[in-house]
Amino acid sequence: MAAPSGSVLPGLRARLVLPGLRARLVLLALLALPRAARPSCFCQVTGHLDDCTCDVETIDAFNNYKLFPRLNELLQSDYFRYYKVNLQKPCPFWEDNSHCGMRDCAVQPCPSDEVPDGIRAGSYKYSEEANSLAEECEEAKRLGAVDDSLSKETRQAVLQWAQHDDSSDSFCEADDIHSPDAEYVDLLLNPERYTGYKGPDAWKIWNSIYEENCFKPQNVKRPLASGRGDDGGHTFYKWLKGVCVEKRAFYRLISGLHASINIHLSARYLLQDSWSEKKWGPNVTEFQQRFDEALTSGEGPRRLKNLYFLYLIELRALSKVLPFFERPAFQLYTGNERQDAETKHLLLEILHLAKSFPLHFDENSFFAGNKKEAAKLKEEFRLHFKNISKIMDCVGCFKCRLWGKLQTQGLGTALKILFSENLIEKIPESGPSYGFQLTRQEIVALFNAFGRVSTSVKELENFRNLLQNMR
Repeated sequence: MAAPSGSVLPGLRARLVLPGLRARLVLLALLALPRAARPSCFCQVTGHLDDCTCDVETIDAFNNYKLFPRLNELLQSDYFRYYKVNLQKPCPFWEDNSHCGMRDCAVQPCPSDEVPDGIRAGSYKYSEEANSLAEECEEAKRLGAVDDSLSKETRQAVLQWAQHDDSSDSFCEADDIHSPDAEYVDLLLNPERYTGYKGPDAWKIWNSIYEENCFKPQNVKRPLASGRGDDGGHTFYKWLKGVCVEKRAFYRLISGLHASINIHLSARYLLQDSWSEKKWGPNVTEFQQRFDEALTSGEGPRRLKNLYFLYLIELRALSKVLPFFERPAFQLYTGNERQDAETKHLLLEILHLAKSFPLHFDENSFFAGNKKEAAKLKEEFRLHFKNISKIMDCVGCFKCRLWGKLQTQGLGTALKILFSENLIEKIPESGPSYGFQLTRQEIVALFNAFGRVSTSVKELENFRNLLQNMR
Protein backbone atom coordinates (compact mmCIF):
# COMPACT_ATOMS: atom_id res chain seq x y z
CA MET A 1 0.00 0.00 0.00
CA ALA A 2 1.37 3.38 -0.95
CA ALA A 3 2.37 5.69 1.86
CA PRO A 4 0.33 8.90 2.13
CA SER A 5 1.95 11.78 0.40
CA GLY A 6 2.49 15.19 1.93
CA SER A 7 2.45 18.65 0.46
CA VAL A 8 5.52 20.81 0.07
CA LEU A 9 5.70 23.35 2.87
CA PRO A 10 6.75 26.92 2.07
CA GLY A 11 10.53 27.20 2.03
CA LEU A 12 10.99 23.46 2.40
CA ARG A 13 12.53 21.89 -0.68
CA ALA A 14 12.37 18.27 0.46
CA ARG A 15 9.11 16.43 -0.14
CA LEU A 16 7.91 15.22 3.26
CA VAL A 17 5.34 12.60 4.16
CA LEU A 18 2.94 13.00 7.05
CA PRO A 19 2.37 9.46 8.39
CA GLY A 20 -1.28 9.34 9.38
CA LEU A 21 -4.02 11.58 10.72
CA ARG A 22 -2.43 12.24 14.12
CA ALA A 23 0.77 13.53 12.55
CA ARG A 24 -1.21 15.74 10.15
CA LEU A 25 -3.16 17.26 13.02
CA VAL A 26 0.03 17.90 14.99
CA LEU A 27 1.69 19.70 12.11
CA LEU A 28 -1.45 21.68 11.23
CA ALA A 29 -1.67 22.83 14.83
CA LEU A 30 1.95 23.95 14.76
CA LEU A 31 1.52 25.81 11.48
CA ALA A 32 -1.60 27.53 12.82
CA LEU A 33 0.46 29.18 15.56
CA PRO A 34 1.96 32.62 15.01
CA ARG A 35 5.57 32.30 13.89
CA ALA A 36 6.85 33.62 17.18
CA ALA A 37 4.91 30.96 19.07
CA ARG A 38 6.10 27.97 17.02
CA PRO A 39 8.62 25.62 18.63
CA SER A 40 12.21 26.63 18.17
CA CYS A 41 14.67 24.34 16.46
CA PHE A 42 14.68 21.83 19.30
CA CYS A 43 17.37 19.77 17.63
CA GLN A 44 19.85 22.52 18.40
CA VAL A 45 20.91 20.84 21.61
CA THR A 46 23.80 22.91 22.89
CA GLY A 47 26.28 23.17 25.70
CA HIS A 48 28.09 20.69 27.91
CA LEU A 49 27.06 17.08 28.37
CA ASP A 50 26.50 15.60 31.83
CA ASP A 51 29.41 13.52 33.19
CA CYS A 52 31.63 14.92 30.39
CA THR A 53 33.94 17.84 29.75
CA CYS A 54 32.86 17.99 26.11
CA ASP A 55 30.17 20.11 24.46
CA VAL A 56 27.78 19.46 21.59
CA GLU A 57 29.24 22.11 19.30
CA THR A 58 32.72 20.55 19.40
CA ILE A 59 31.29 17.14 18.47
CA ASP A 60 29.21 18.56 15.62
CA ALA A 61 32.17 20.32 14.02
CA PHE A 62 34.52 17.37 14.48
CA ASN A 63 32.09 14.74 13.24
CA ASN A 64 30.32 16.48 10.38
CA TYR A 65 33.34 18.04 8.69
CA LYS A 66 36.25 15.78 9.61
CA LEU A 67 35.35 12.26 10.67
CA PHE A 68 32.01 11.43 9.02
CA PRO A 69 33.18 11.72 5.37
CA ARG A 70 36.18 9.42 5.97
CA LEU A 71 34.21 6.93 8.03
CA ASN A 72 31.48 6.77 5.41
CA GLU A 73 34.11 5.97 2.77
CA LEU A 74 35.59 3.21 4.94
CA LEU A 75 32.22 1.53 5.39
CA GLN A 76 31.79 1.27 1.61
CA SER A 77 34.78 -1.08 1.41
CA ASP A 78 34.38 -4.83 0.97
CA TYR A 79 35.88 -5.63 4.37
CA PHE A 80 33.28 -3.59 6.26
CA ARG A 81 30.17 -4.08 4.14
CA TYR A 82 29.80 -7.84 4.68
CA TYR A 83 28.54 -8.98 8.09
CA LYS A 84 27.71 -12.56 9.04
CA VAL A 85 24.60 -12.93 11.16
CA ASN A 86 22.12 -15.55 12.30
CA LEU A 87 18.63 -14.07 12.03
CA GLN A 88 16.91 -17.40 12.75
CA LYS A 89 17.78 -17.69 16.45
CA PRO A 90 14.68 -18.00 18.63
CA CYS A 91 13.85 -15.43 21.27
CA PRO A 92 15.31 -16.74 24.55
CA PHE A 93 12.99 -14.79 26.86
CA TRP A 94 9.42 -15.29 25.71
CA GLU A 95 7.38 -17.41 23.33
CA ASP A 96 7.00 -15.23 20.28
CA ASN A 97 6.99 -16.55 16.76
CA SER A 98 5.50 -13.41 15.25
CA HIS A 99 7.52 -11.85 12.47
CA CYS A 100 6.94 -8.70 10.52
CA GLY A 101 5.33 -9.66 7.22
CA MET A 102 6.02 -6.38 5.45
CA ARG A 103 8.49 -6.60 2.59
CA ASP A 104 10.61 -3.75 3.95
CA CYS A 105 11.32 -5.87 7.05
CA ALA A 106 13.01 -8.55 4.95
CA VAL A 107 16.78 -8.99 4.70
CA GLN A 108 18.44 -10.10 1.51
CA PRO A 109 21.40 -12.39 2.30
CA CYS A 110 24.42 -12.62 0.00
CA PRO A 111 24.93 -15.60 -2.28
CA SER A 112 28.16 -17.27 -1.22
CA ASP A 113 29.97 -16.46 -4.45
CA GLU A 114 29.37 -12.70 -3.99
CA VAL A 115 31.36 -12.56 -0.74
CA PRO A 116 35.11 -12.00 -1.32
CA ASP A 117 37.12 -15.21 -1.00
CA GLY A 118 39.36 -13.79 1.71
CA ILE A 119 36.40 -12.95 3.94
CA ARG A 120 34.75 -16.35 3.55
CA ALA A 121 38.02 -18.19 4.14
CA GLY A 122 38.82 -15.85 7.00
CA SER A 123 35.90 -17.29 8.94
CA TYR A 124 38.19 -20.17 9.80
CA LYS A 125 40.39 -17.77 11.75
CA TYR A 126 37.86 -17.66 14.55
CA SER A 127 36.83 -21.31 14.60
CA GLU A 128 36.44 -22.75 18.11
CA GLU A 129 37.54 -26.12 16.74
CA ALA A 130 41.16 -25.01 16.44
CA ASN A 131 42.15 -25.92 19.97
CA SER A 132 44.57 -28.80 19.48
CA LEU A 133 47.92 -28.81 17.71
CA ALA A 134 46.59 -31.05 14.94
CA GLU A 135 43.68 -28.71 14.34
CA GLU A 136 46.05 -25.75 14.35
CA CYS A 137 48.04 -27.42 11.60
CA GLU A 138 44.87 -27.95 9.62
CA GLU A 139 44.03 -24.31 10.19
CA ALA A 140 47.40 -23.29 8.78
CA LYS A 141 46.74 -25.42 5.70
CA ARG A 142 43.43 -23.71 5.14
CA LEU A 143 44.98 -20.31 5.56
CA GLY A 144 47.86 -21.21 3.27
CA ALA A 145 45.41 -22.27 0.61
CA VAL A 146 43.99 -18.77 0.66
CA ASP A 147 47.16 -16.72 0.69
CA ASP A 148 50.65 -18.22 0.58
CA SER A 149 52.19 -14.77 0.91
CA LEU A 150 51.22 -14.33 4.57
CA SER A 151 54.23 -14.15 6.83
CA LYS A 152 54.95 -16.70 9.54
CA GLU A 153 54.27 -13.96 12.07
CA THR A 154 50.82 -13.27 10.63
CA ARG A 155 49.98 -16.99 10.54
CA GLN A 156 50.94 -17.27 14.19
CA ALA A 157 48.65 -14.37 15.04
CA VAL A 158 45.79 -15.92 13.10
CA LEU A 159 46.16 -19.20 14.97
CA GLN A 160 46.18 -17.30 18.24
CA TRP A 161 42.90 -15.63 17.24
CA ALA A 162 41.43 -19.07 16.57
CA GLN A 163 42.31 -20.23 20.08
CA HIS A 164 41.19 -17.06 21.79
CA ASP A 165 38.12 -17.48 23.97
CA ASP A 166 36.85 -14.07 24.98
CA SER A 167 33.68 -15.21 26.70
CA SER A 168 34.91 -13.72 29.98
CA ASP A 169 35.45 -10.24 28.55
CA SER A 170 32.64 -10.16 25.99
CA PHE A 171 29.76 -7.76 26.45
CA CYS A 172 27.62 -9.46 23.80
CA GLU A 173 26.06 -12.78 22.99
CA ALA A 174 27.78 -13.23 19.63
CA ASP A 175 26.32 -15.38 16.88
CA ASP A 176 28.03 -18.65 16.03
CA ILE A 177 29.21 -17.76 12.54
CA HIS A 178 29.71 -21.47 11.77
CA SER A 179 26.04 -22.23 12.30
CA PRO A 180 24.25 -23.33 9.11
CA ASP A 181 21.72 -20.57 9.81
CA ALA A 182 24.39 -17.84 9.78
CA GLU A 183 24.53 -15.93 6.49
CA TYR A 184 26.54 -13.05 5.08
CA VAL A 185 24.60 -9.84 4.57
CA ASP A 186 25.68 -6.91 2.44
CA LEU A 187 24.96 -3.96 4.74
CA LEU A 188 24.94 -1.51 1.83
CA LEU A 189 22.11 -3.44 0.16
CA ASN A 190 20.15 -3.76 3.41
CA PRO A 191 20.32 -0.23 4.86
CA GLU A 192 18.80 0.72 8.19
CA ARG A 193 15.62 2.69 7.56
CA TYR A 194 11.92 2.88 8.39
CA THR A 195 10.21 -0.49 7.82
CA GLY A 196 6.81 0.06 9.43
CA TYR A 197 7.70 -2.18 12.41
CA LYS A 198 6.05 -0.52 15.41
CA GLY A 199 3.27 -0.94 17.93
CA PRO A 200 3.09 -3.43 20.83
CA ASP A 201 5.80 -5.75 19.51
CA ALA A 202 8.39 -2.98 19.14
CA TRP A 203 7.34 -1.44 22.46
CA LYS A 204 7.80 -4.81 24.19
CA ILE A 205 11.46 -4.94 23.07
CA TRP A 206 12.38 -1.50 24.37
CA ASN A 207 10.32 -1.92 27.52
CA SER A 208 12.18 -5.13 28.34
CA ILE A 209 15.50 -3.37 27.79
CA TYR A 210 14.71 -0.36 29.96
CA GLU A 211 12.68 -2.04 32.68
CA GLU A 212 14.70 -5.20 33.22
CA ASN A 213 18.26 -4.34 32.23
CA CYS A 214 19.00 -0.70 33.11
CA PHE A 215 19.39 -1.14 36.88
CA LYS A 216 16.13 0.75 37.48
CA PRO A 217 13.90 -0.19 40.45
CA GLN A 218 10.40 -1.29 39.48
CA ASN A 219 8.80 1.48 41.53
CA VAL A 220 10.60 4.21 39.60
CA LYS A 221 8.49 5.14 36.58
CA ARG A 222 10.15 5.95 33.27
CA PRO A 223 9.13 9.27 31.69
CA LEU A 224 6.41 8.78 29.04
CA ALA A 225 6.26 5.04 29.73
CA SER A 226 3.07 3.63 28.23
CA GLY A 227 0.20 3.03 30.62
CA ARG A 228 1.87 4.49 33.69
CA GLY A 229 1.40 7.48 35.89
CA ASP A 230 3.96 10.13 35.02
CA ASP A 231 5.18 12.97 37.23
CA GLY A 232 7.06 14.64 34.41
CA GLY A 233 10.11 12.46 34.98
CA HIS A 234 10.86 14.07 38.36
CA THR A 235 11.14 10.80 40.29
CA PHE A 236 13.05 9.09 37.50
CA TYR A 237 15.69 11.79 37.09
CA LYS A 238 16.05 12.17 40.84
CA TRP A 239 16.81 8.44 40.96
CA LEU A 240 19.17 8.65 37.97
CA LYS A 241 21.11 11.54 39.47
CA GLY A 242 21.57 9.61 42.71
CA VAL A 243 22.97 6.37 41.28
CA CYS A 244 26.65 5.70 40.62
CA VAL A 245 28.21 7.06 37.45
CA GLU A 246 28.45 3.57 35.90
CA LYS A 247 24.70 2.86 36.17
CA ARG A 248 23.87 6.36 34.98
CA ALA A 249 26.19 5.87 32.00
CA PHE A 250 24.57 2.52 31.21
CA TYR A 251 21.12 4.11 30.95
CA ARG A 252 22.46 6.99 28.87
CA LEU A 253 24.17 4.61 26.43
CA ILE A 254 20.94 2.66 25.87
CA SER A 255 18.91 5.86 25.56
CA GLY A 256 21.50 7.23 23.11
CA LEU A 257 21.34 4.05 21.03
CA HIS A 258 17.54 4.26 21.01
CA ALA A 259 17.71 7.90 19.91
CA SER A 260 20.21 7.09 17.17
CA ILE A 261 17.97 4.36 15.76
CA ASN A 262 14.95 6.68 15.80
CA ILE A 263 16.93 9.32 13.91
CA HIS A 264 17.81 6.78 11.21
CA LEU A 265 14.16 5.79 10.84
CA SER A 266 13.09 9.44 10.56
CA ALA A 267 15.87 10.32 8.11
CA ARG A 268 15.20 7.36 5.79
CA TYR A 269 11.43 7.26 5.82
CA LEU A 270 9.33 5.75 3.04
CA LEU A 271 8.08 8.86 1.24
CA GLN A 272 6.58 7.19 -1.80
CA ASP A 273 5.68 3.57 -2.50
CA SER A 274 4.27 2.89 -5.94
CA TRP A 275 4.48 0.09 -8.47
CA SER A 276 7.26 1.91 -10.31
CA GLU A 277 9.53 3.13 -7.51
CA LYS A 278 10.13 3.77 -3.85
CA LYS A 279 11.48 7.01 -2.46
CA TRP A 280 13.13 7.36 0.93
CA GLY A 281 14.01 10.57 2.68
CA PRO A 282 13.65 12.76 5.78
CA ASN A 283 10.28 12.91 7.54
CA VAL A 284 10.26 16.02 9.71
CA THR A 285 6.96 15.17 11.39
CA GLU A 286 8.21 11.75 12.47
CA PHE A 287 11.35 13.39 13.81
CA GLN A 288 9.34 15.98 15.73
CA GLN A 289 7.13 13.36 17.35
CA ARG A 290 10.22 11.65 18.72
CA PHE A 291 12.38 14.63 19.69
CA ASP A 292 10.44 17.91 19.86
CA GLU A 293 10.69 19.31 23.38
CA ALA A 294 7.01 20.27 23.52
CA LEU A 295 5.68 17.06 21.98
CA THR A 296 7.80 14.82 24.23
CA SER A 297 7.34 16.69 27.53
CA GLY A 298 10.98 17.71 27.50
CA GLU A 299 12.34 14.22 26.80
CA GLY A 300 13.50 14.91 23.22
CA PRO A 301 16.53 17.08 24.05
CA ARG A 302 17.58 14.64 26.79
CA ARG A 303 17.49 11.79 24.28
CA LEU A 304 19.63 13.76 21.85
CA LYS A 305 22.17 14.58 24.54
CA ASN A 306 22.38 10.88 25.32
CA LEU A 307 23.13 10.29 21.63
CA TYR A 308 26.15 12.60 21.97
CA PHE A 309 27.21 10.72 25.10
CA LEU A 310 27.11 7.46 23.14
CA TYR A 311 29.18 9.12 20.41
CA LEU A 312 31.87 10.08 22.95
CA ILE A 313 32.05 6.57 24.41
CA GLU A 314 32.49 4.89 21.02
CA LEU A 315 34.91 7.57 19.82
CA ARG A 316 36.99 7.03 22.93
CA ALA A 317 37.13 3.29 22.21
CA LEU A 318 38.42 3.96 18.69
CA SER A 319 41.16 6.19 20.05
CA LYS A 320 42.17 3.49 22.56
CA VAL A 321 42.30 0.56 20.13
CA LEU A 322 44.79 2.16 17.72
CA PRO A 323 47.78 -0.01 18.84
CA PHE A 324 45.88 -3.18 17.92
CA PHE A 325 45.37 -2.06 14.32
CA GLU A 326 48.72 -0.32 13.89
CA ARG A 327 50.74 -3.54 14.03
CA PRO A 328 52.32 -4.32 10.63
CA ALA A 329 51.13 -7.92 10.84
CA PHE A 330 47.49 -6.94 11.17
CA GLN A 331 45.53 -7.25 7.93
CA LEU A 332 42.01 -6.36 6.86
CA TYR A 333 42.06 -9.36 4.56
CA THR A 334 39.63 -9.79 1.65
CA GLY A 335 42.03 -11.27 -0.92
CA ASN A 336 42.46 -8.04 -2.88
CA GLU A 337 45.96 -6.93 -1.86
CA ARG A 338 45.78 -3.39 -3.20
CA GLN A 339 42.31 -2.73 -1.82
CA ASP A 340 43.22 -4.25 1.55
CA ALA A 341 46.22 -1.93 1.88
CA GLU A 342 44.09 1.11 0.99
CA THR A 343 41.42 0.08 3.49
CA LYS A 344 43.92 -0.30 6.31
CA HIS A 345 45.50 3.06 5.45
CA LEU A 346 42.08 4.75 5.65
CA LEU A 347 41.23 2.92 8.87
CA LEU A 348 44.45 4.10 10.53
CA GLU A 349 43.78 7.63 9.32
CA ILE A 350 40.37 7.51 11.02
CA LEU A 351 41.82 6.10 14.25
CA HIS A 352 44.51 8.79 14.39
CA LEU A 353 41.81 11.38 13.76
CA ALA A 354 39.76 9.91 16.61
CA LYS A 355 42.78 10.09 18.87
CA SER A 356 43.26 13.78 18.01
CA PHE A 357 39.81 14.71 19.35
CA PRO A 358 40.49 17.34 22.03
CA LEU A 359 37.79 16.56 24.61
CA HIS A 360 37.66 12.79 25.05
CA PHE A 361 35.47 11.14 27.65
CA ASP A 362 37.49 10.02 30.68
CA GLU A 363 36.57 6.42 31.36
CA ASN A 364 38.88 6.28 34.39
CA SER A 365 35.93 7.40 36.52
CA PHE A 366 34.31 4.03 35.82
CA PHE A 367 34.76 1.19 38.31
CA ALA A 368 37.06 3.15 40.59
CA GLY A 369 37.23 2.89 44.37
CA ASN A 370 37.02 -0.38 46.27
CA LYS A 371 38.41 -3.06 43.96
CA LYS A 372 36.07 -5.82 45.10
CA GLU A 373 32.97 -3.68 44.72
CA ALA A 374 34.22 -2.27 41.42
CA ALA A 375 34.80 -5.76 40.03
CA LYS A 376 31.29 -6.83 41.07
CA LEU A 377 29.74 -3.74 39.47
CA LYS A 378 31.72 -4.24 36.27
CA GLU A 379 30.48 -7.82 36.01
CA GLU A 380 26.87 -6.66 36.54
CA PHE A 381 27.41 -4.01 33.87
CA ARG A 382 28.75 -6.62 31.44
CA LEU A 383 25.99 -9.16 32.08
CA HIS A 384 23.22 -6.58 31.78
CA PHE A 385 24.53 -5.47 28.41
CA LYS A 386 24.99 -9.06 27.30
CA ASN A 387 21.35 -9.64 28.16
CA ILE A 388 20.33 -6.74 25.94
CA SER A 389 22.26 -8.28 23.05
CA LYS A 390 20.18 -11.45 23.53
CA ILE A 391 16.94 -9.45 23.40
CA MET A 392 17.82 -8.50 19.82
CA ASP A 393 16.85 -12.06 18.83
CA CYS A 394 13.29 -11.21 19.91
CA VAL A 395 12.87 -8.39 17.38
CA GLY A 396 10.15 -9.39 14.89
CA CYS A 397 11.42 -7.30 11.98
CA PHE A 398 14.42 -9.03 10.41
CA LYS A 399 16.02 -5.83 9.12
CA CYS A 400 15.56 -4.22 12.54
CA ARG A 401 17.00 -7.37 14.10
CA LEU A 402 20.02 -7.24 11.79
CA TRP A 403 20.88 -3.64 12.69
CA GLY A 404 19.98 -4.13 16.34
CA LYS A 405 22.36 -7.08 16.63
CA LEU A 406 25.12 -5.24 14.78
CA GLN A 407 24.83 -2.05 16.82
CA THR A 408 24.68 -3.81 20.18
CA GLN A 409 27.71 -5.90 19.22
CA GLY A 410 29.49 -2.74 18.10
CA LEU A 411 28.78 -0.93 21.37
CA GLY A 412 29.67 -4.07 23.31
CA THR A 413 33.00 -4.19 21.47
CA ALA A 414 33.61 -0.53 22.33
CA LEU A 415 33.01 -1.31 26.02
CA LYS A 416 35.31 -4.33 25.80
CA ILE A 417 38.04 -2.04 24.41
CA LEU A 418 37.59 0.60 27.12
CA PHE A 419 37.82 -1.98 29.87
CA SER A 420 40.84 -3.73 28.33
CA GLU A 421 43.17 -0.74 28.35
CA ASN A 422 45.92 -2.51 30.29
CA LEU A 423 45.94 -5.41 27.82
CA ILE A 424 45.98 -3.08 24.81
CA GLU A 425 48.93 -1.16 26.23
CA LYS A 426 50.91 -4.41 26.38
CA ILE A 427 50.36 -5.30 22.71
CA PRO A 428 53.80 -5.75 21.11
CA GLU A 429 54.62 -3.83 17.93
CA SER A 430 55.32 -7.13 16.19
CA GLY A 431 54.09 -10.63 16.81
CA PRO A 432 50.71 -11.86 17.99
CA SER A 433 48.60 -10.10 20.58
CA TYR A 434 47.95 -12.76 23.17
CA GLY A 435 46.04 -10.76 25.78
CA PHE A 436 43.63 -8.77 23.64
CA GLN A 437 41.87 -9.90 20.47
CA LEU A 438 39.11 -8.72 18.21
CA THR A 439 37.37 -11.03 15.75
CA ARG A 440 36.43 -9.82 12.29
CA GLN A 441 32.78 -9.78 13.42
CA GLU A 442 33.67 -7.44 16.28
CA ILE A 443 35.73 -5.19 14.00
CA VAL A 444 32.97 -4.89 11.39
CA ALA A 445 30.35 -4.28 14.10
CA LEU A 446 32.50 -1.71 15.93
CA PHE A 447 33.03 0.54 12.92
CA ASN A 448 29.55 0.13 11.44
CA ALA A 449 27.95 0.85 14.82
CA PHE A 450 30.00 4.00 15.19
CA GLY A 451 29.12 4.81 11.59
CA ARG A 452 25.45 4.71 12.57
CA VAL A 453 26.01 7.09 15.50
CA SER A 454 28.16 9.37 13.36
CA THR A 455 25.42 9.40 10.73
CA SER A 456 22.85 10.33 13.38
CA VAL A 457 24.88 13.35 14.43
CA LYS A 458 25.17 14.36 10.78
CA GLU A 459 21.43 13.87 10.21
CA LEU A 460 20.69 16.22 13.10
CA GLU A 461 22.32 18.96 11.08
CA ASN A 462 20.09 18.09 8.11
CA PHE A 463 16.93 18.17 10.24
CA ARG A 464 18.06 21.44 11.79
CA ASN A 465 18.25 23.00 8.33
CA LEU A 466 14.85 21.62 7.30
CA LEU A 467 13.23 22.96 10.46
CA GLN A 468 14.80 26.37 10.07
CA ASN A 469 13.29 26.57 6.58
CA MET A 470 9.87 25.83 8.10
CA ARG A 471 10.00 28.77 10.53
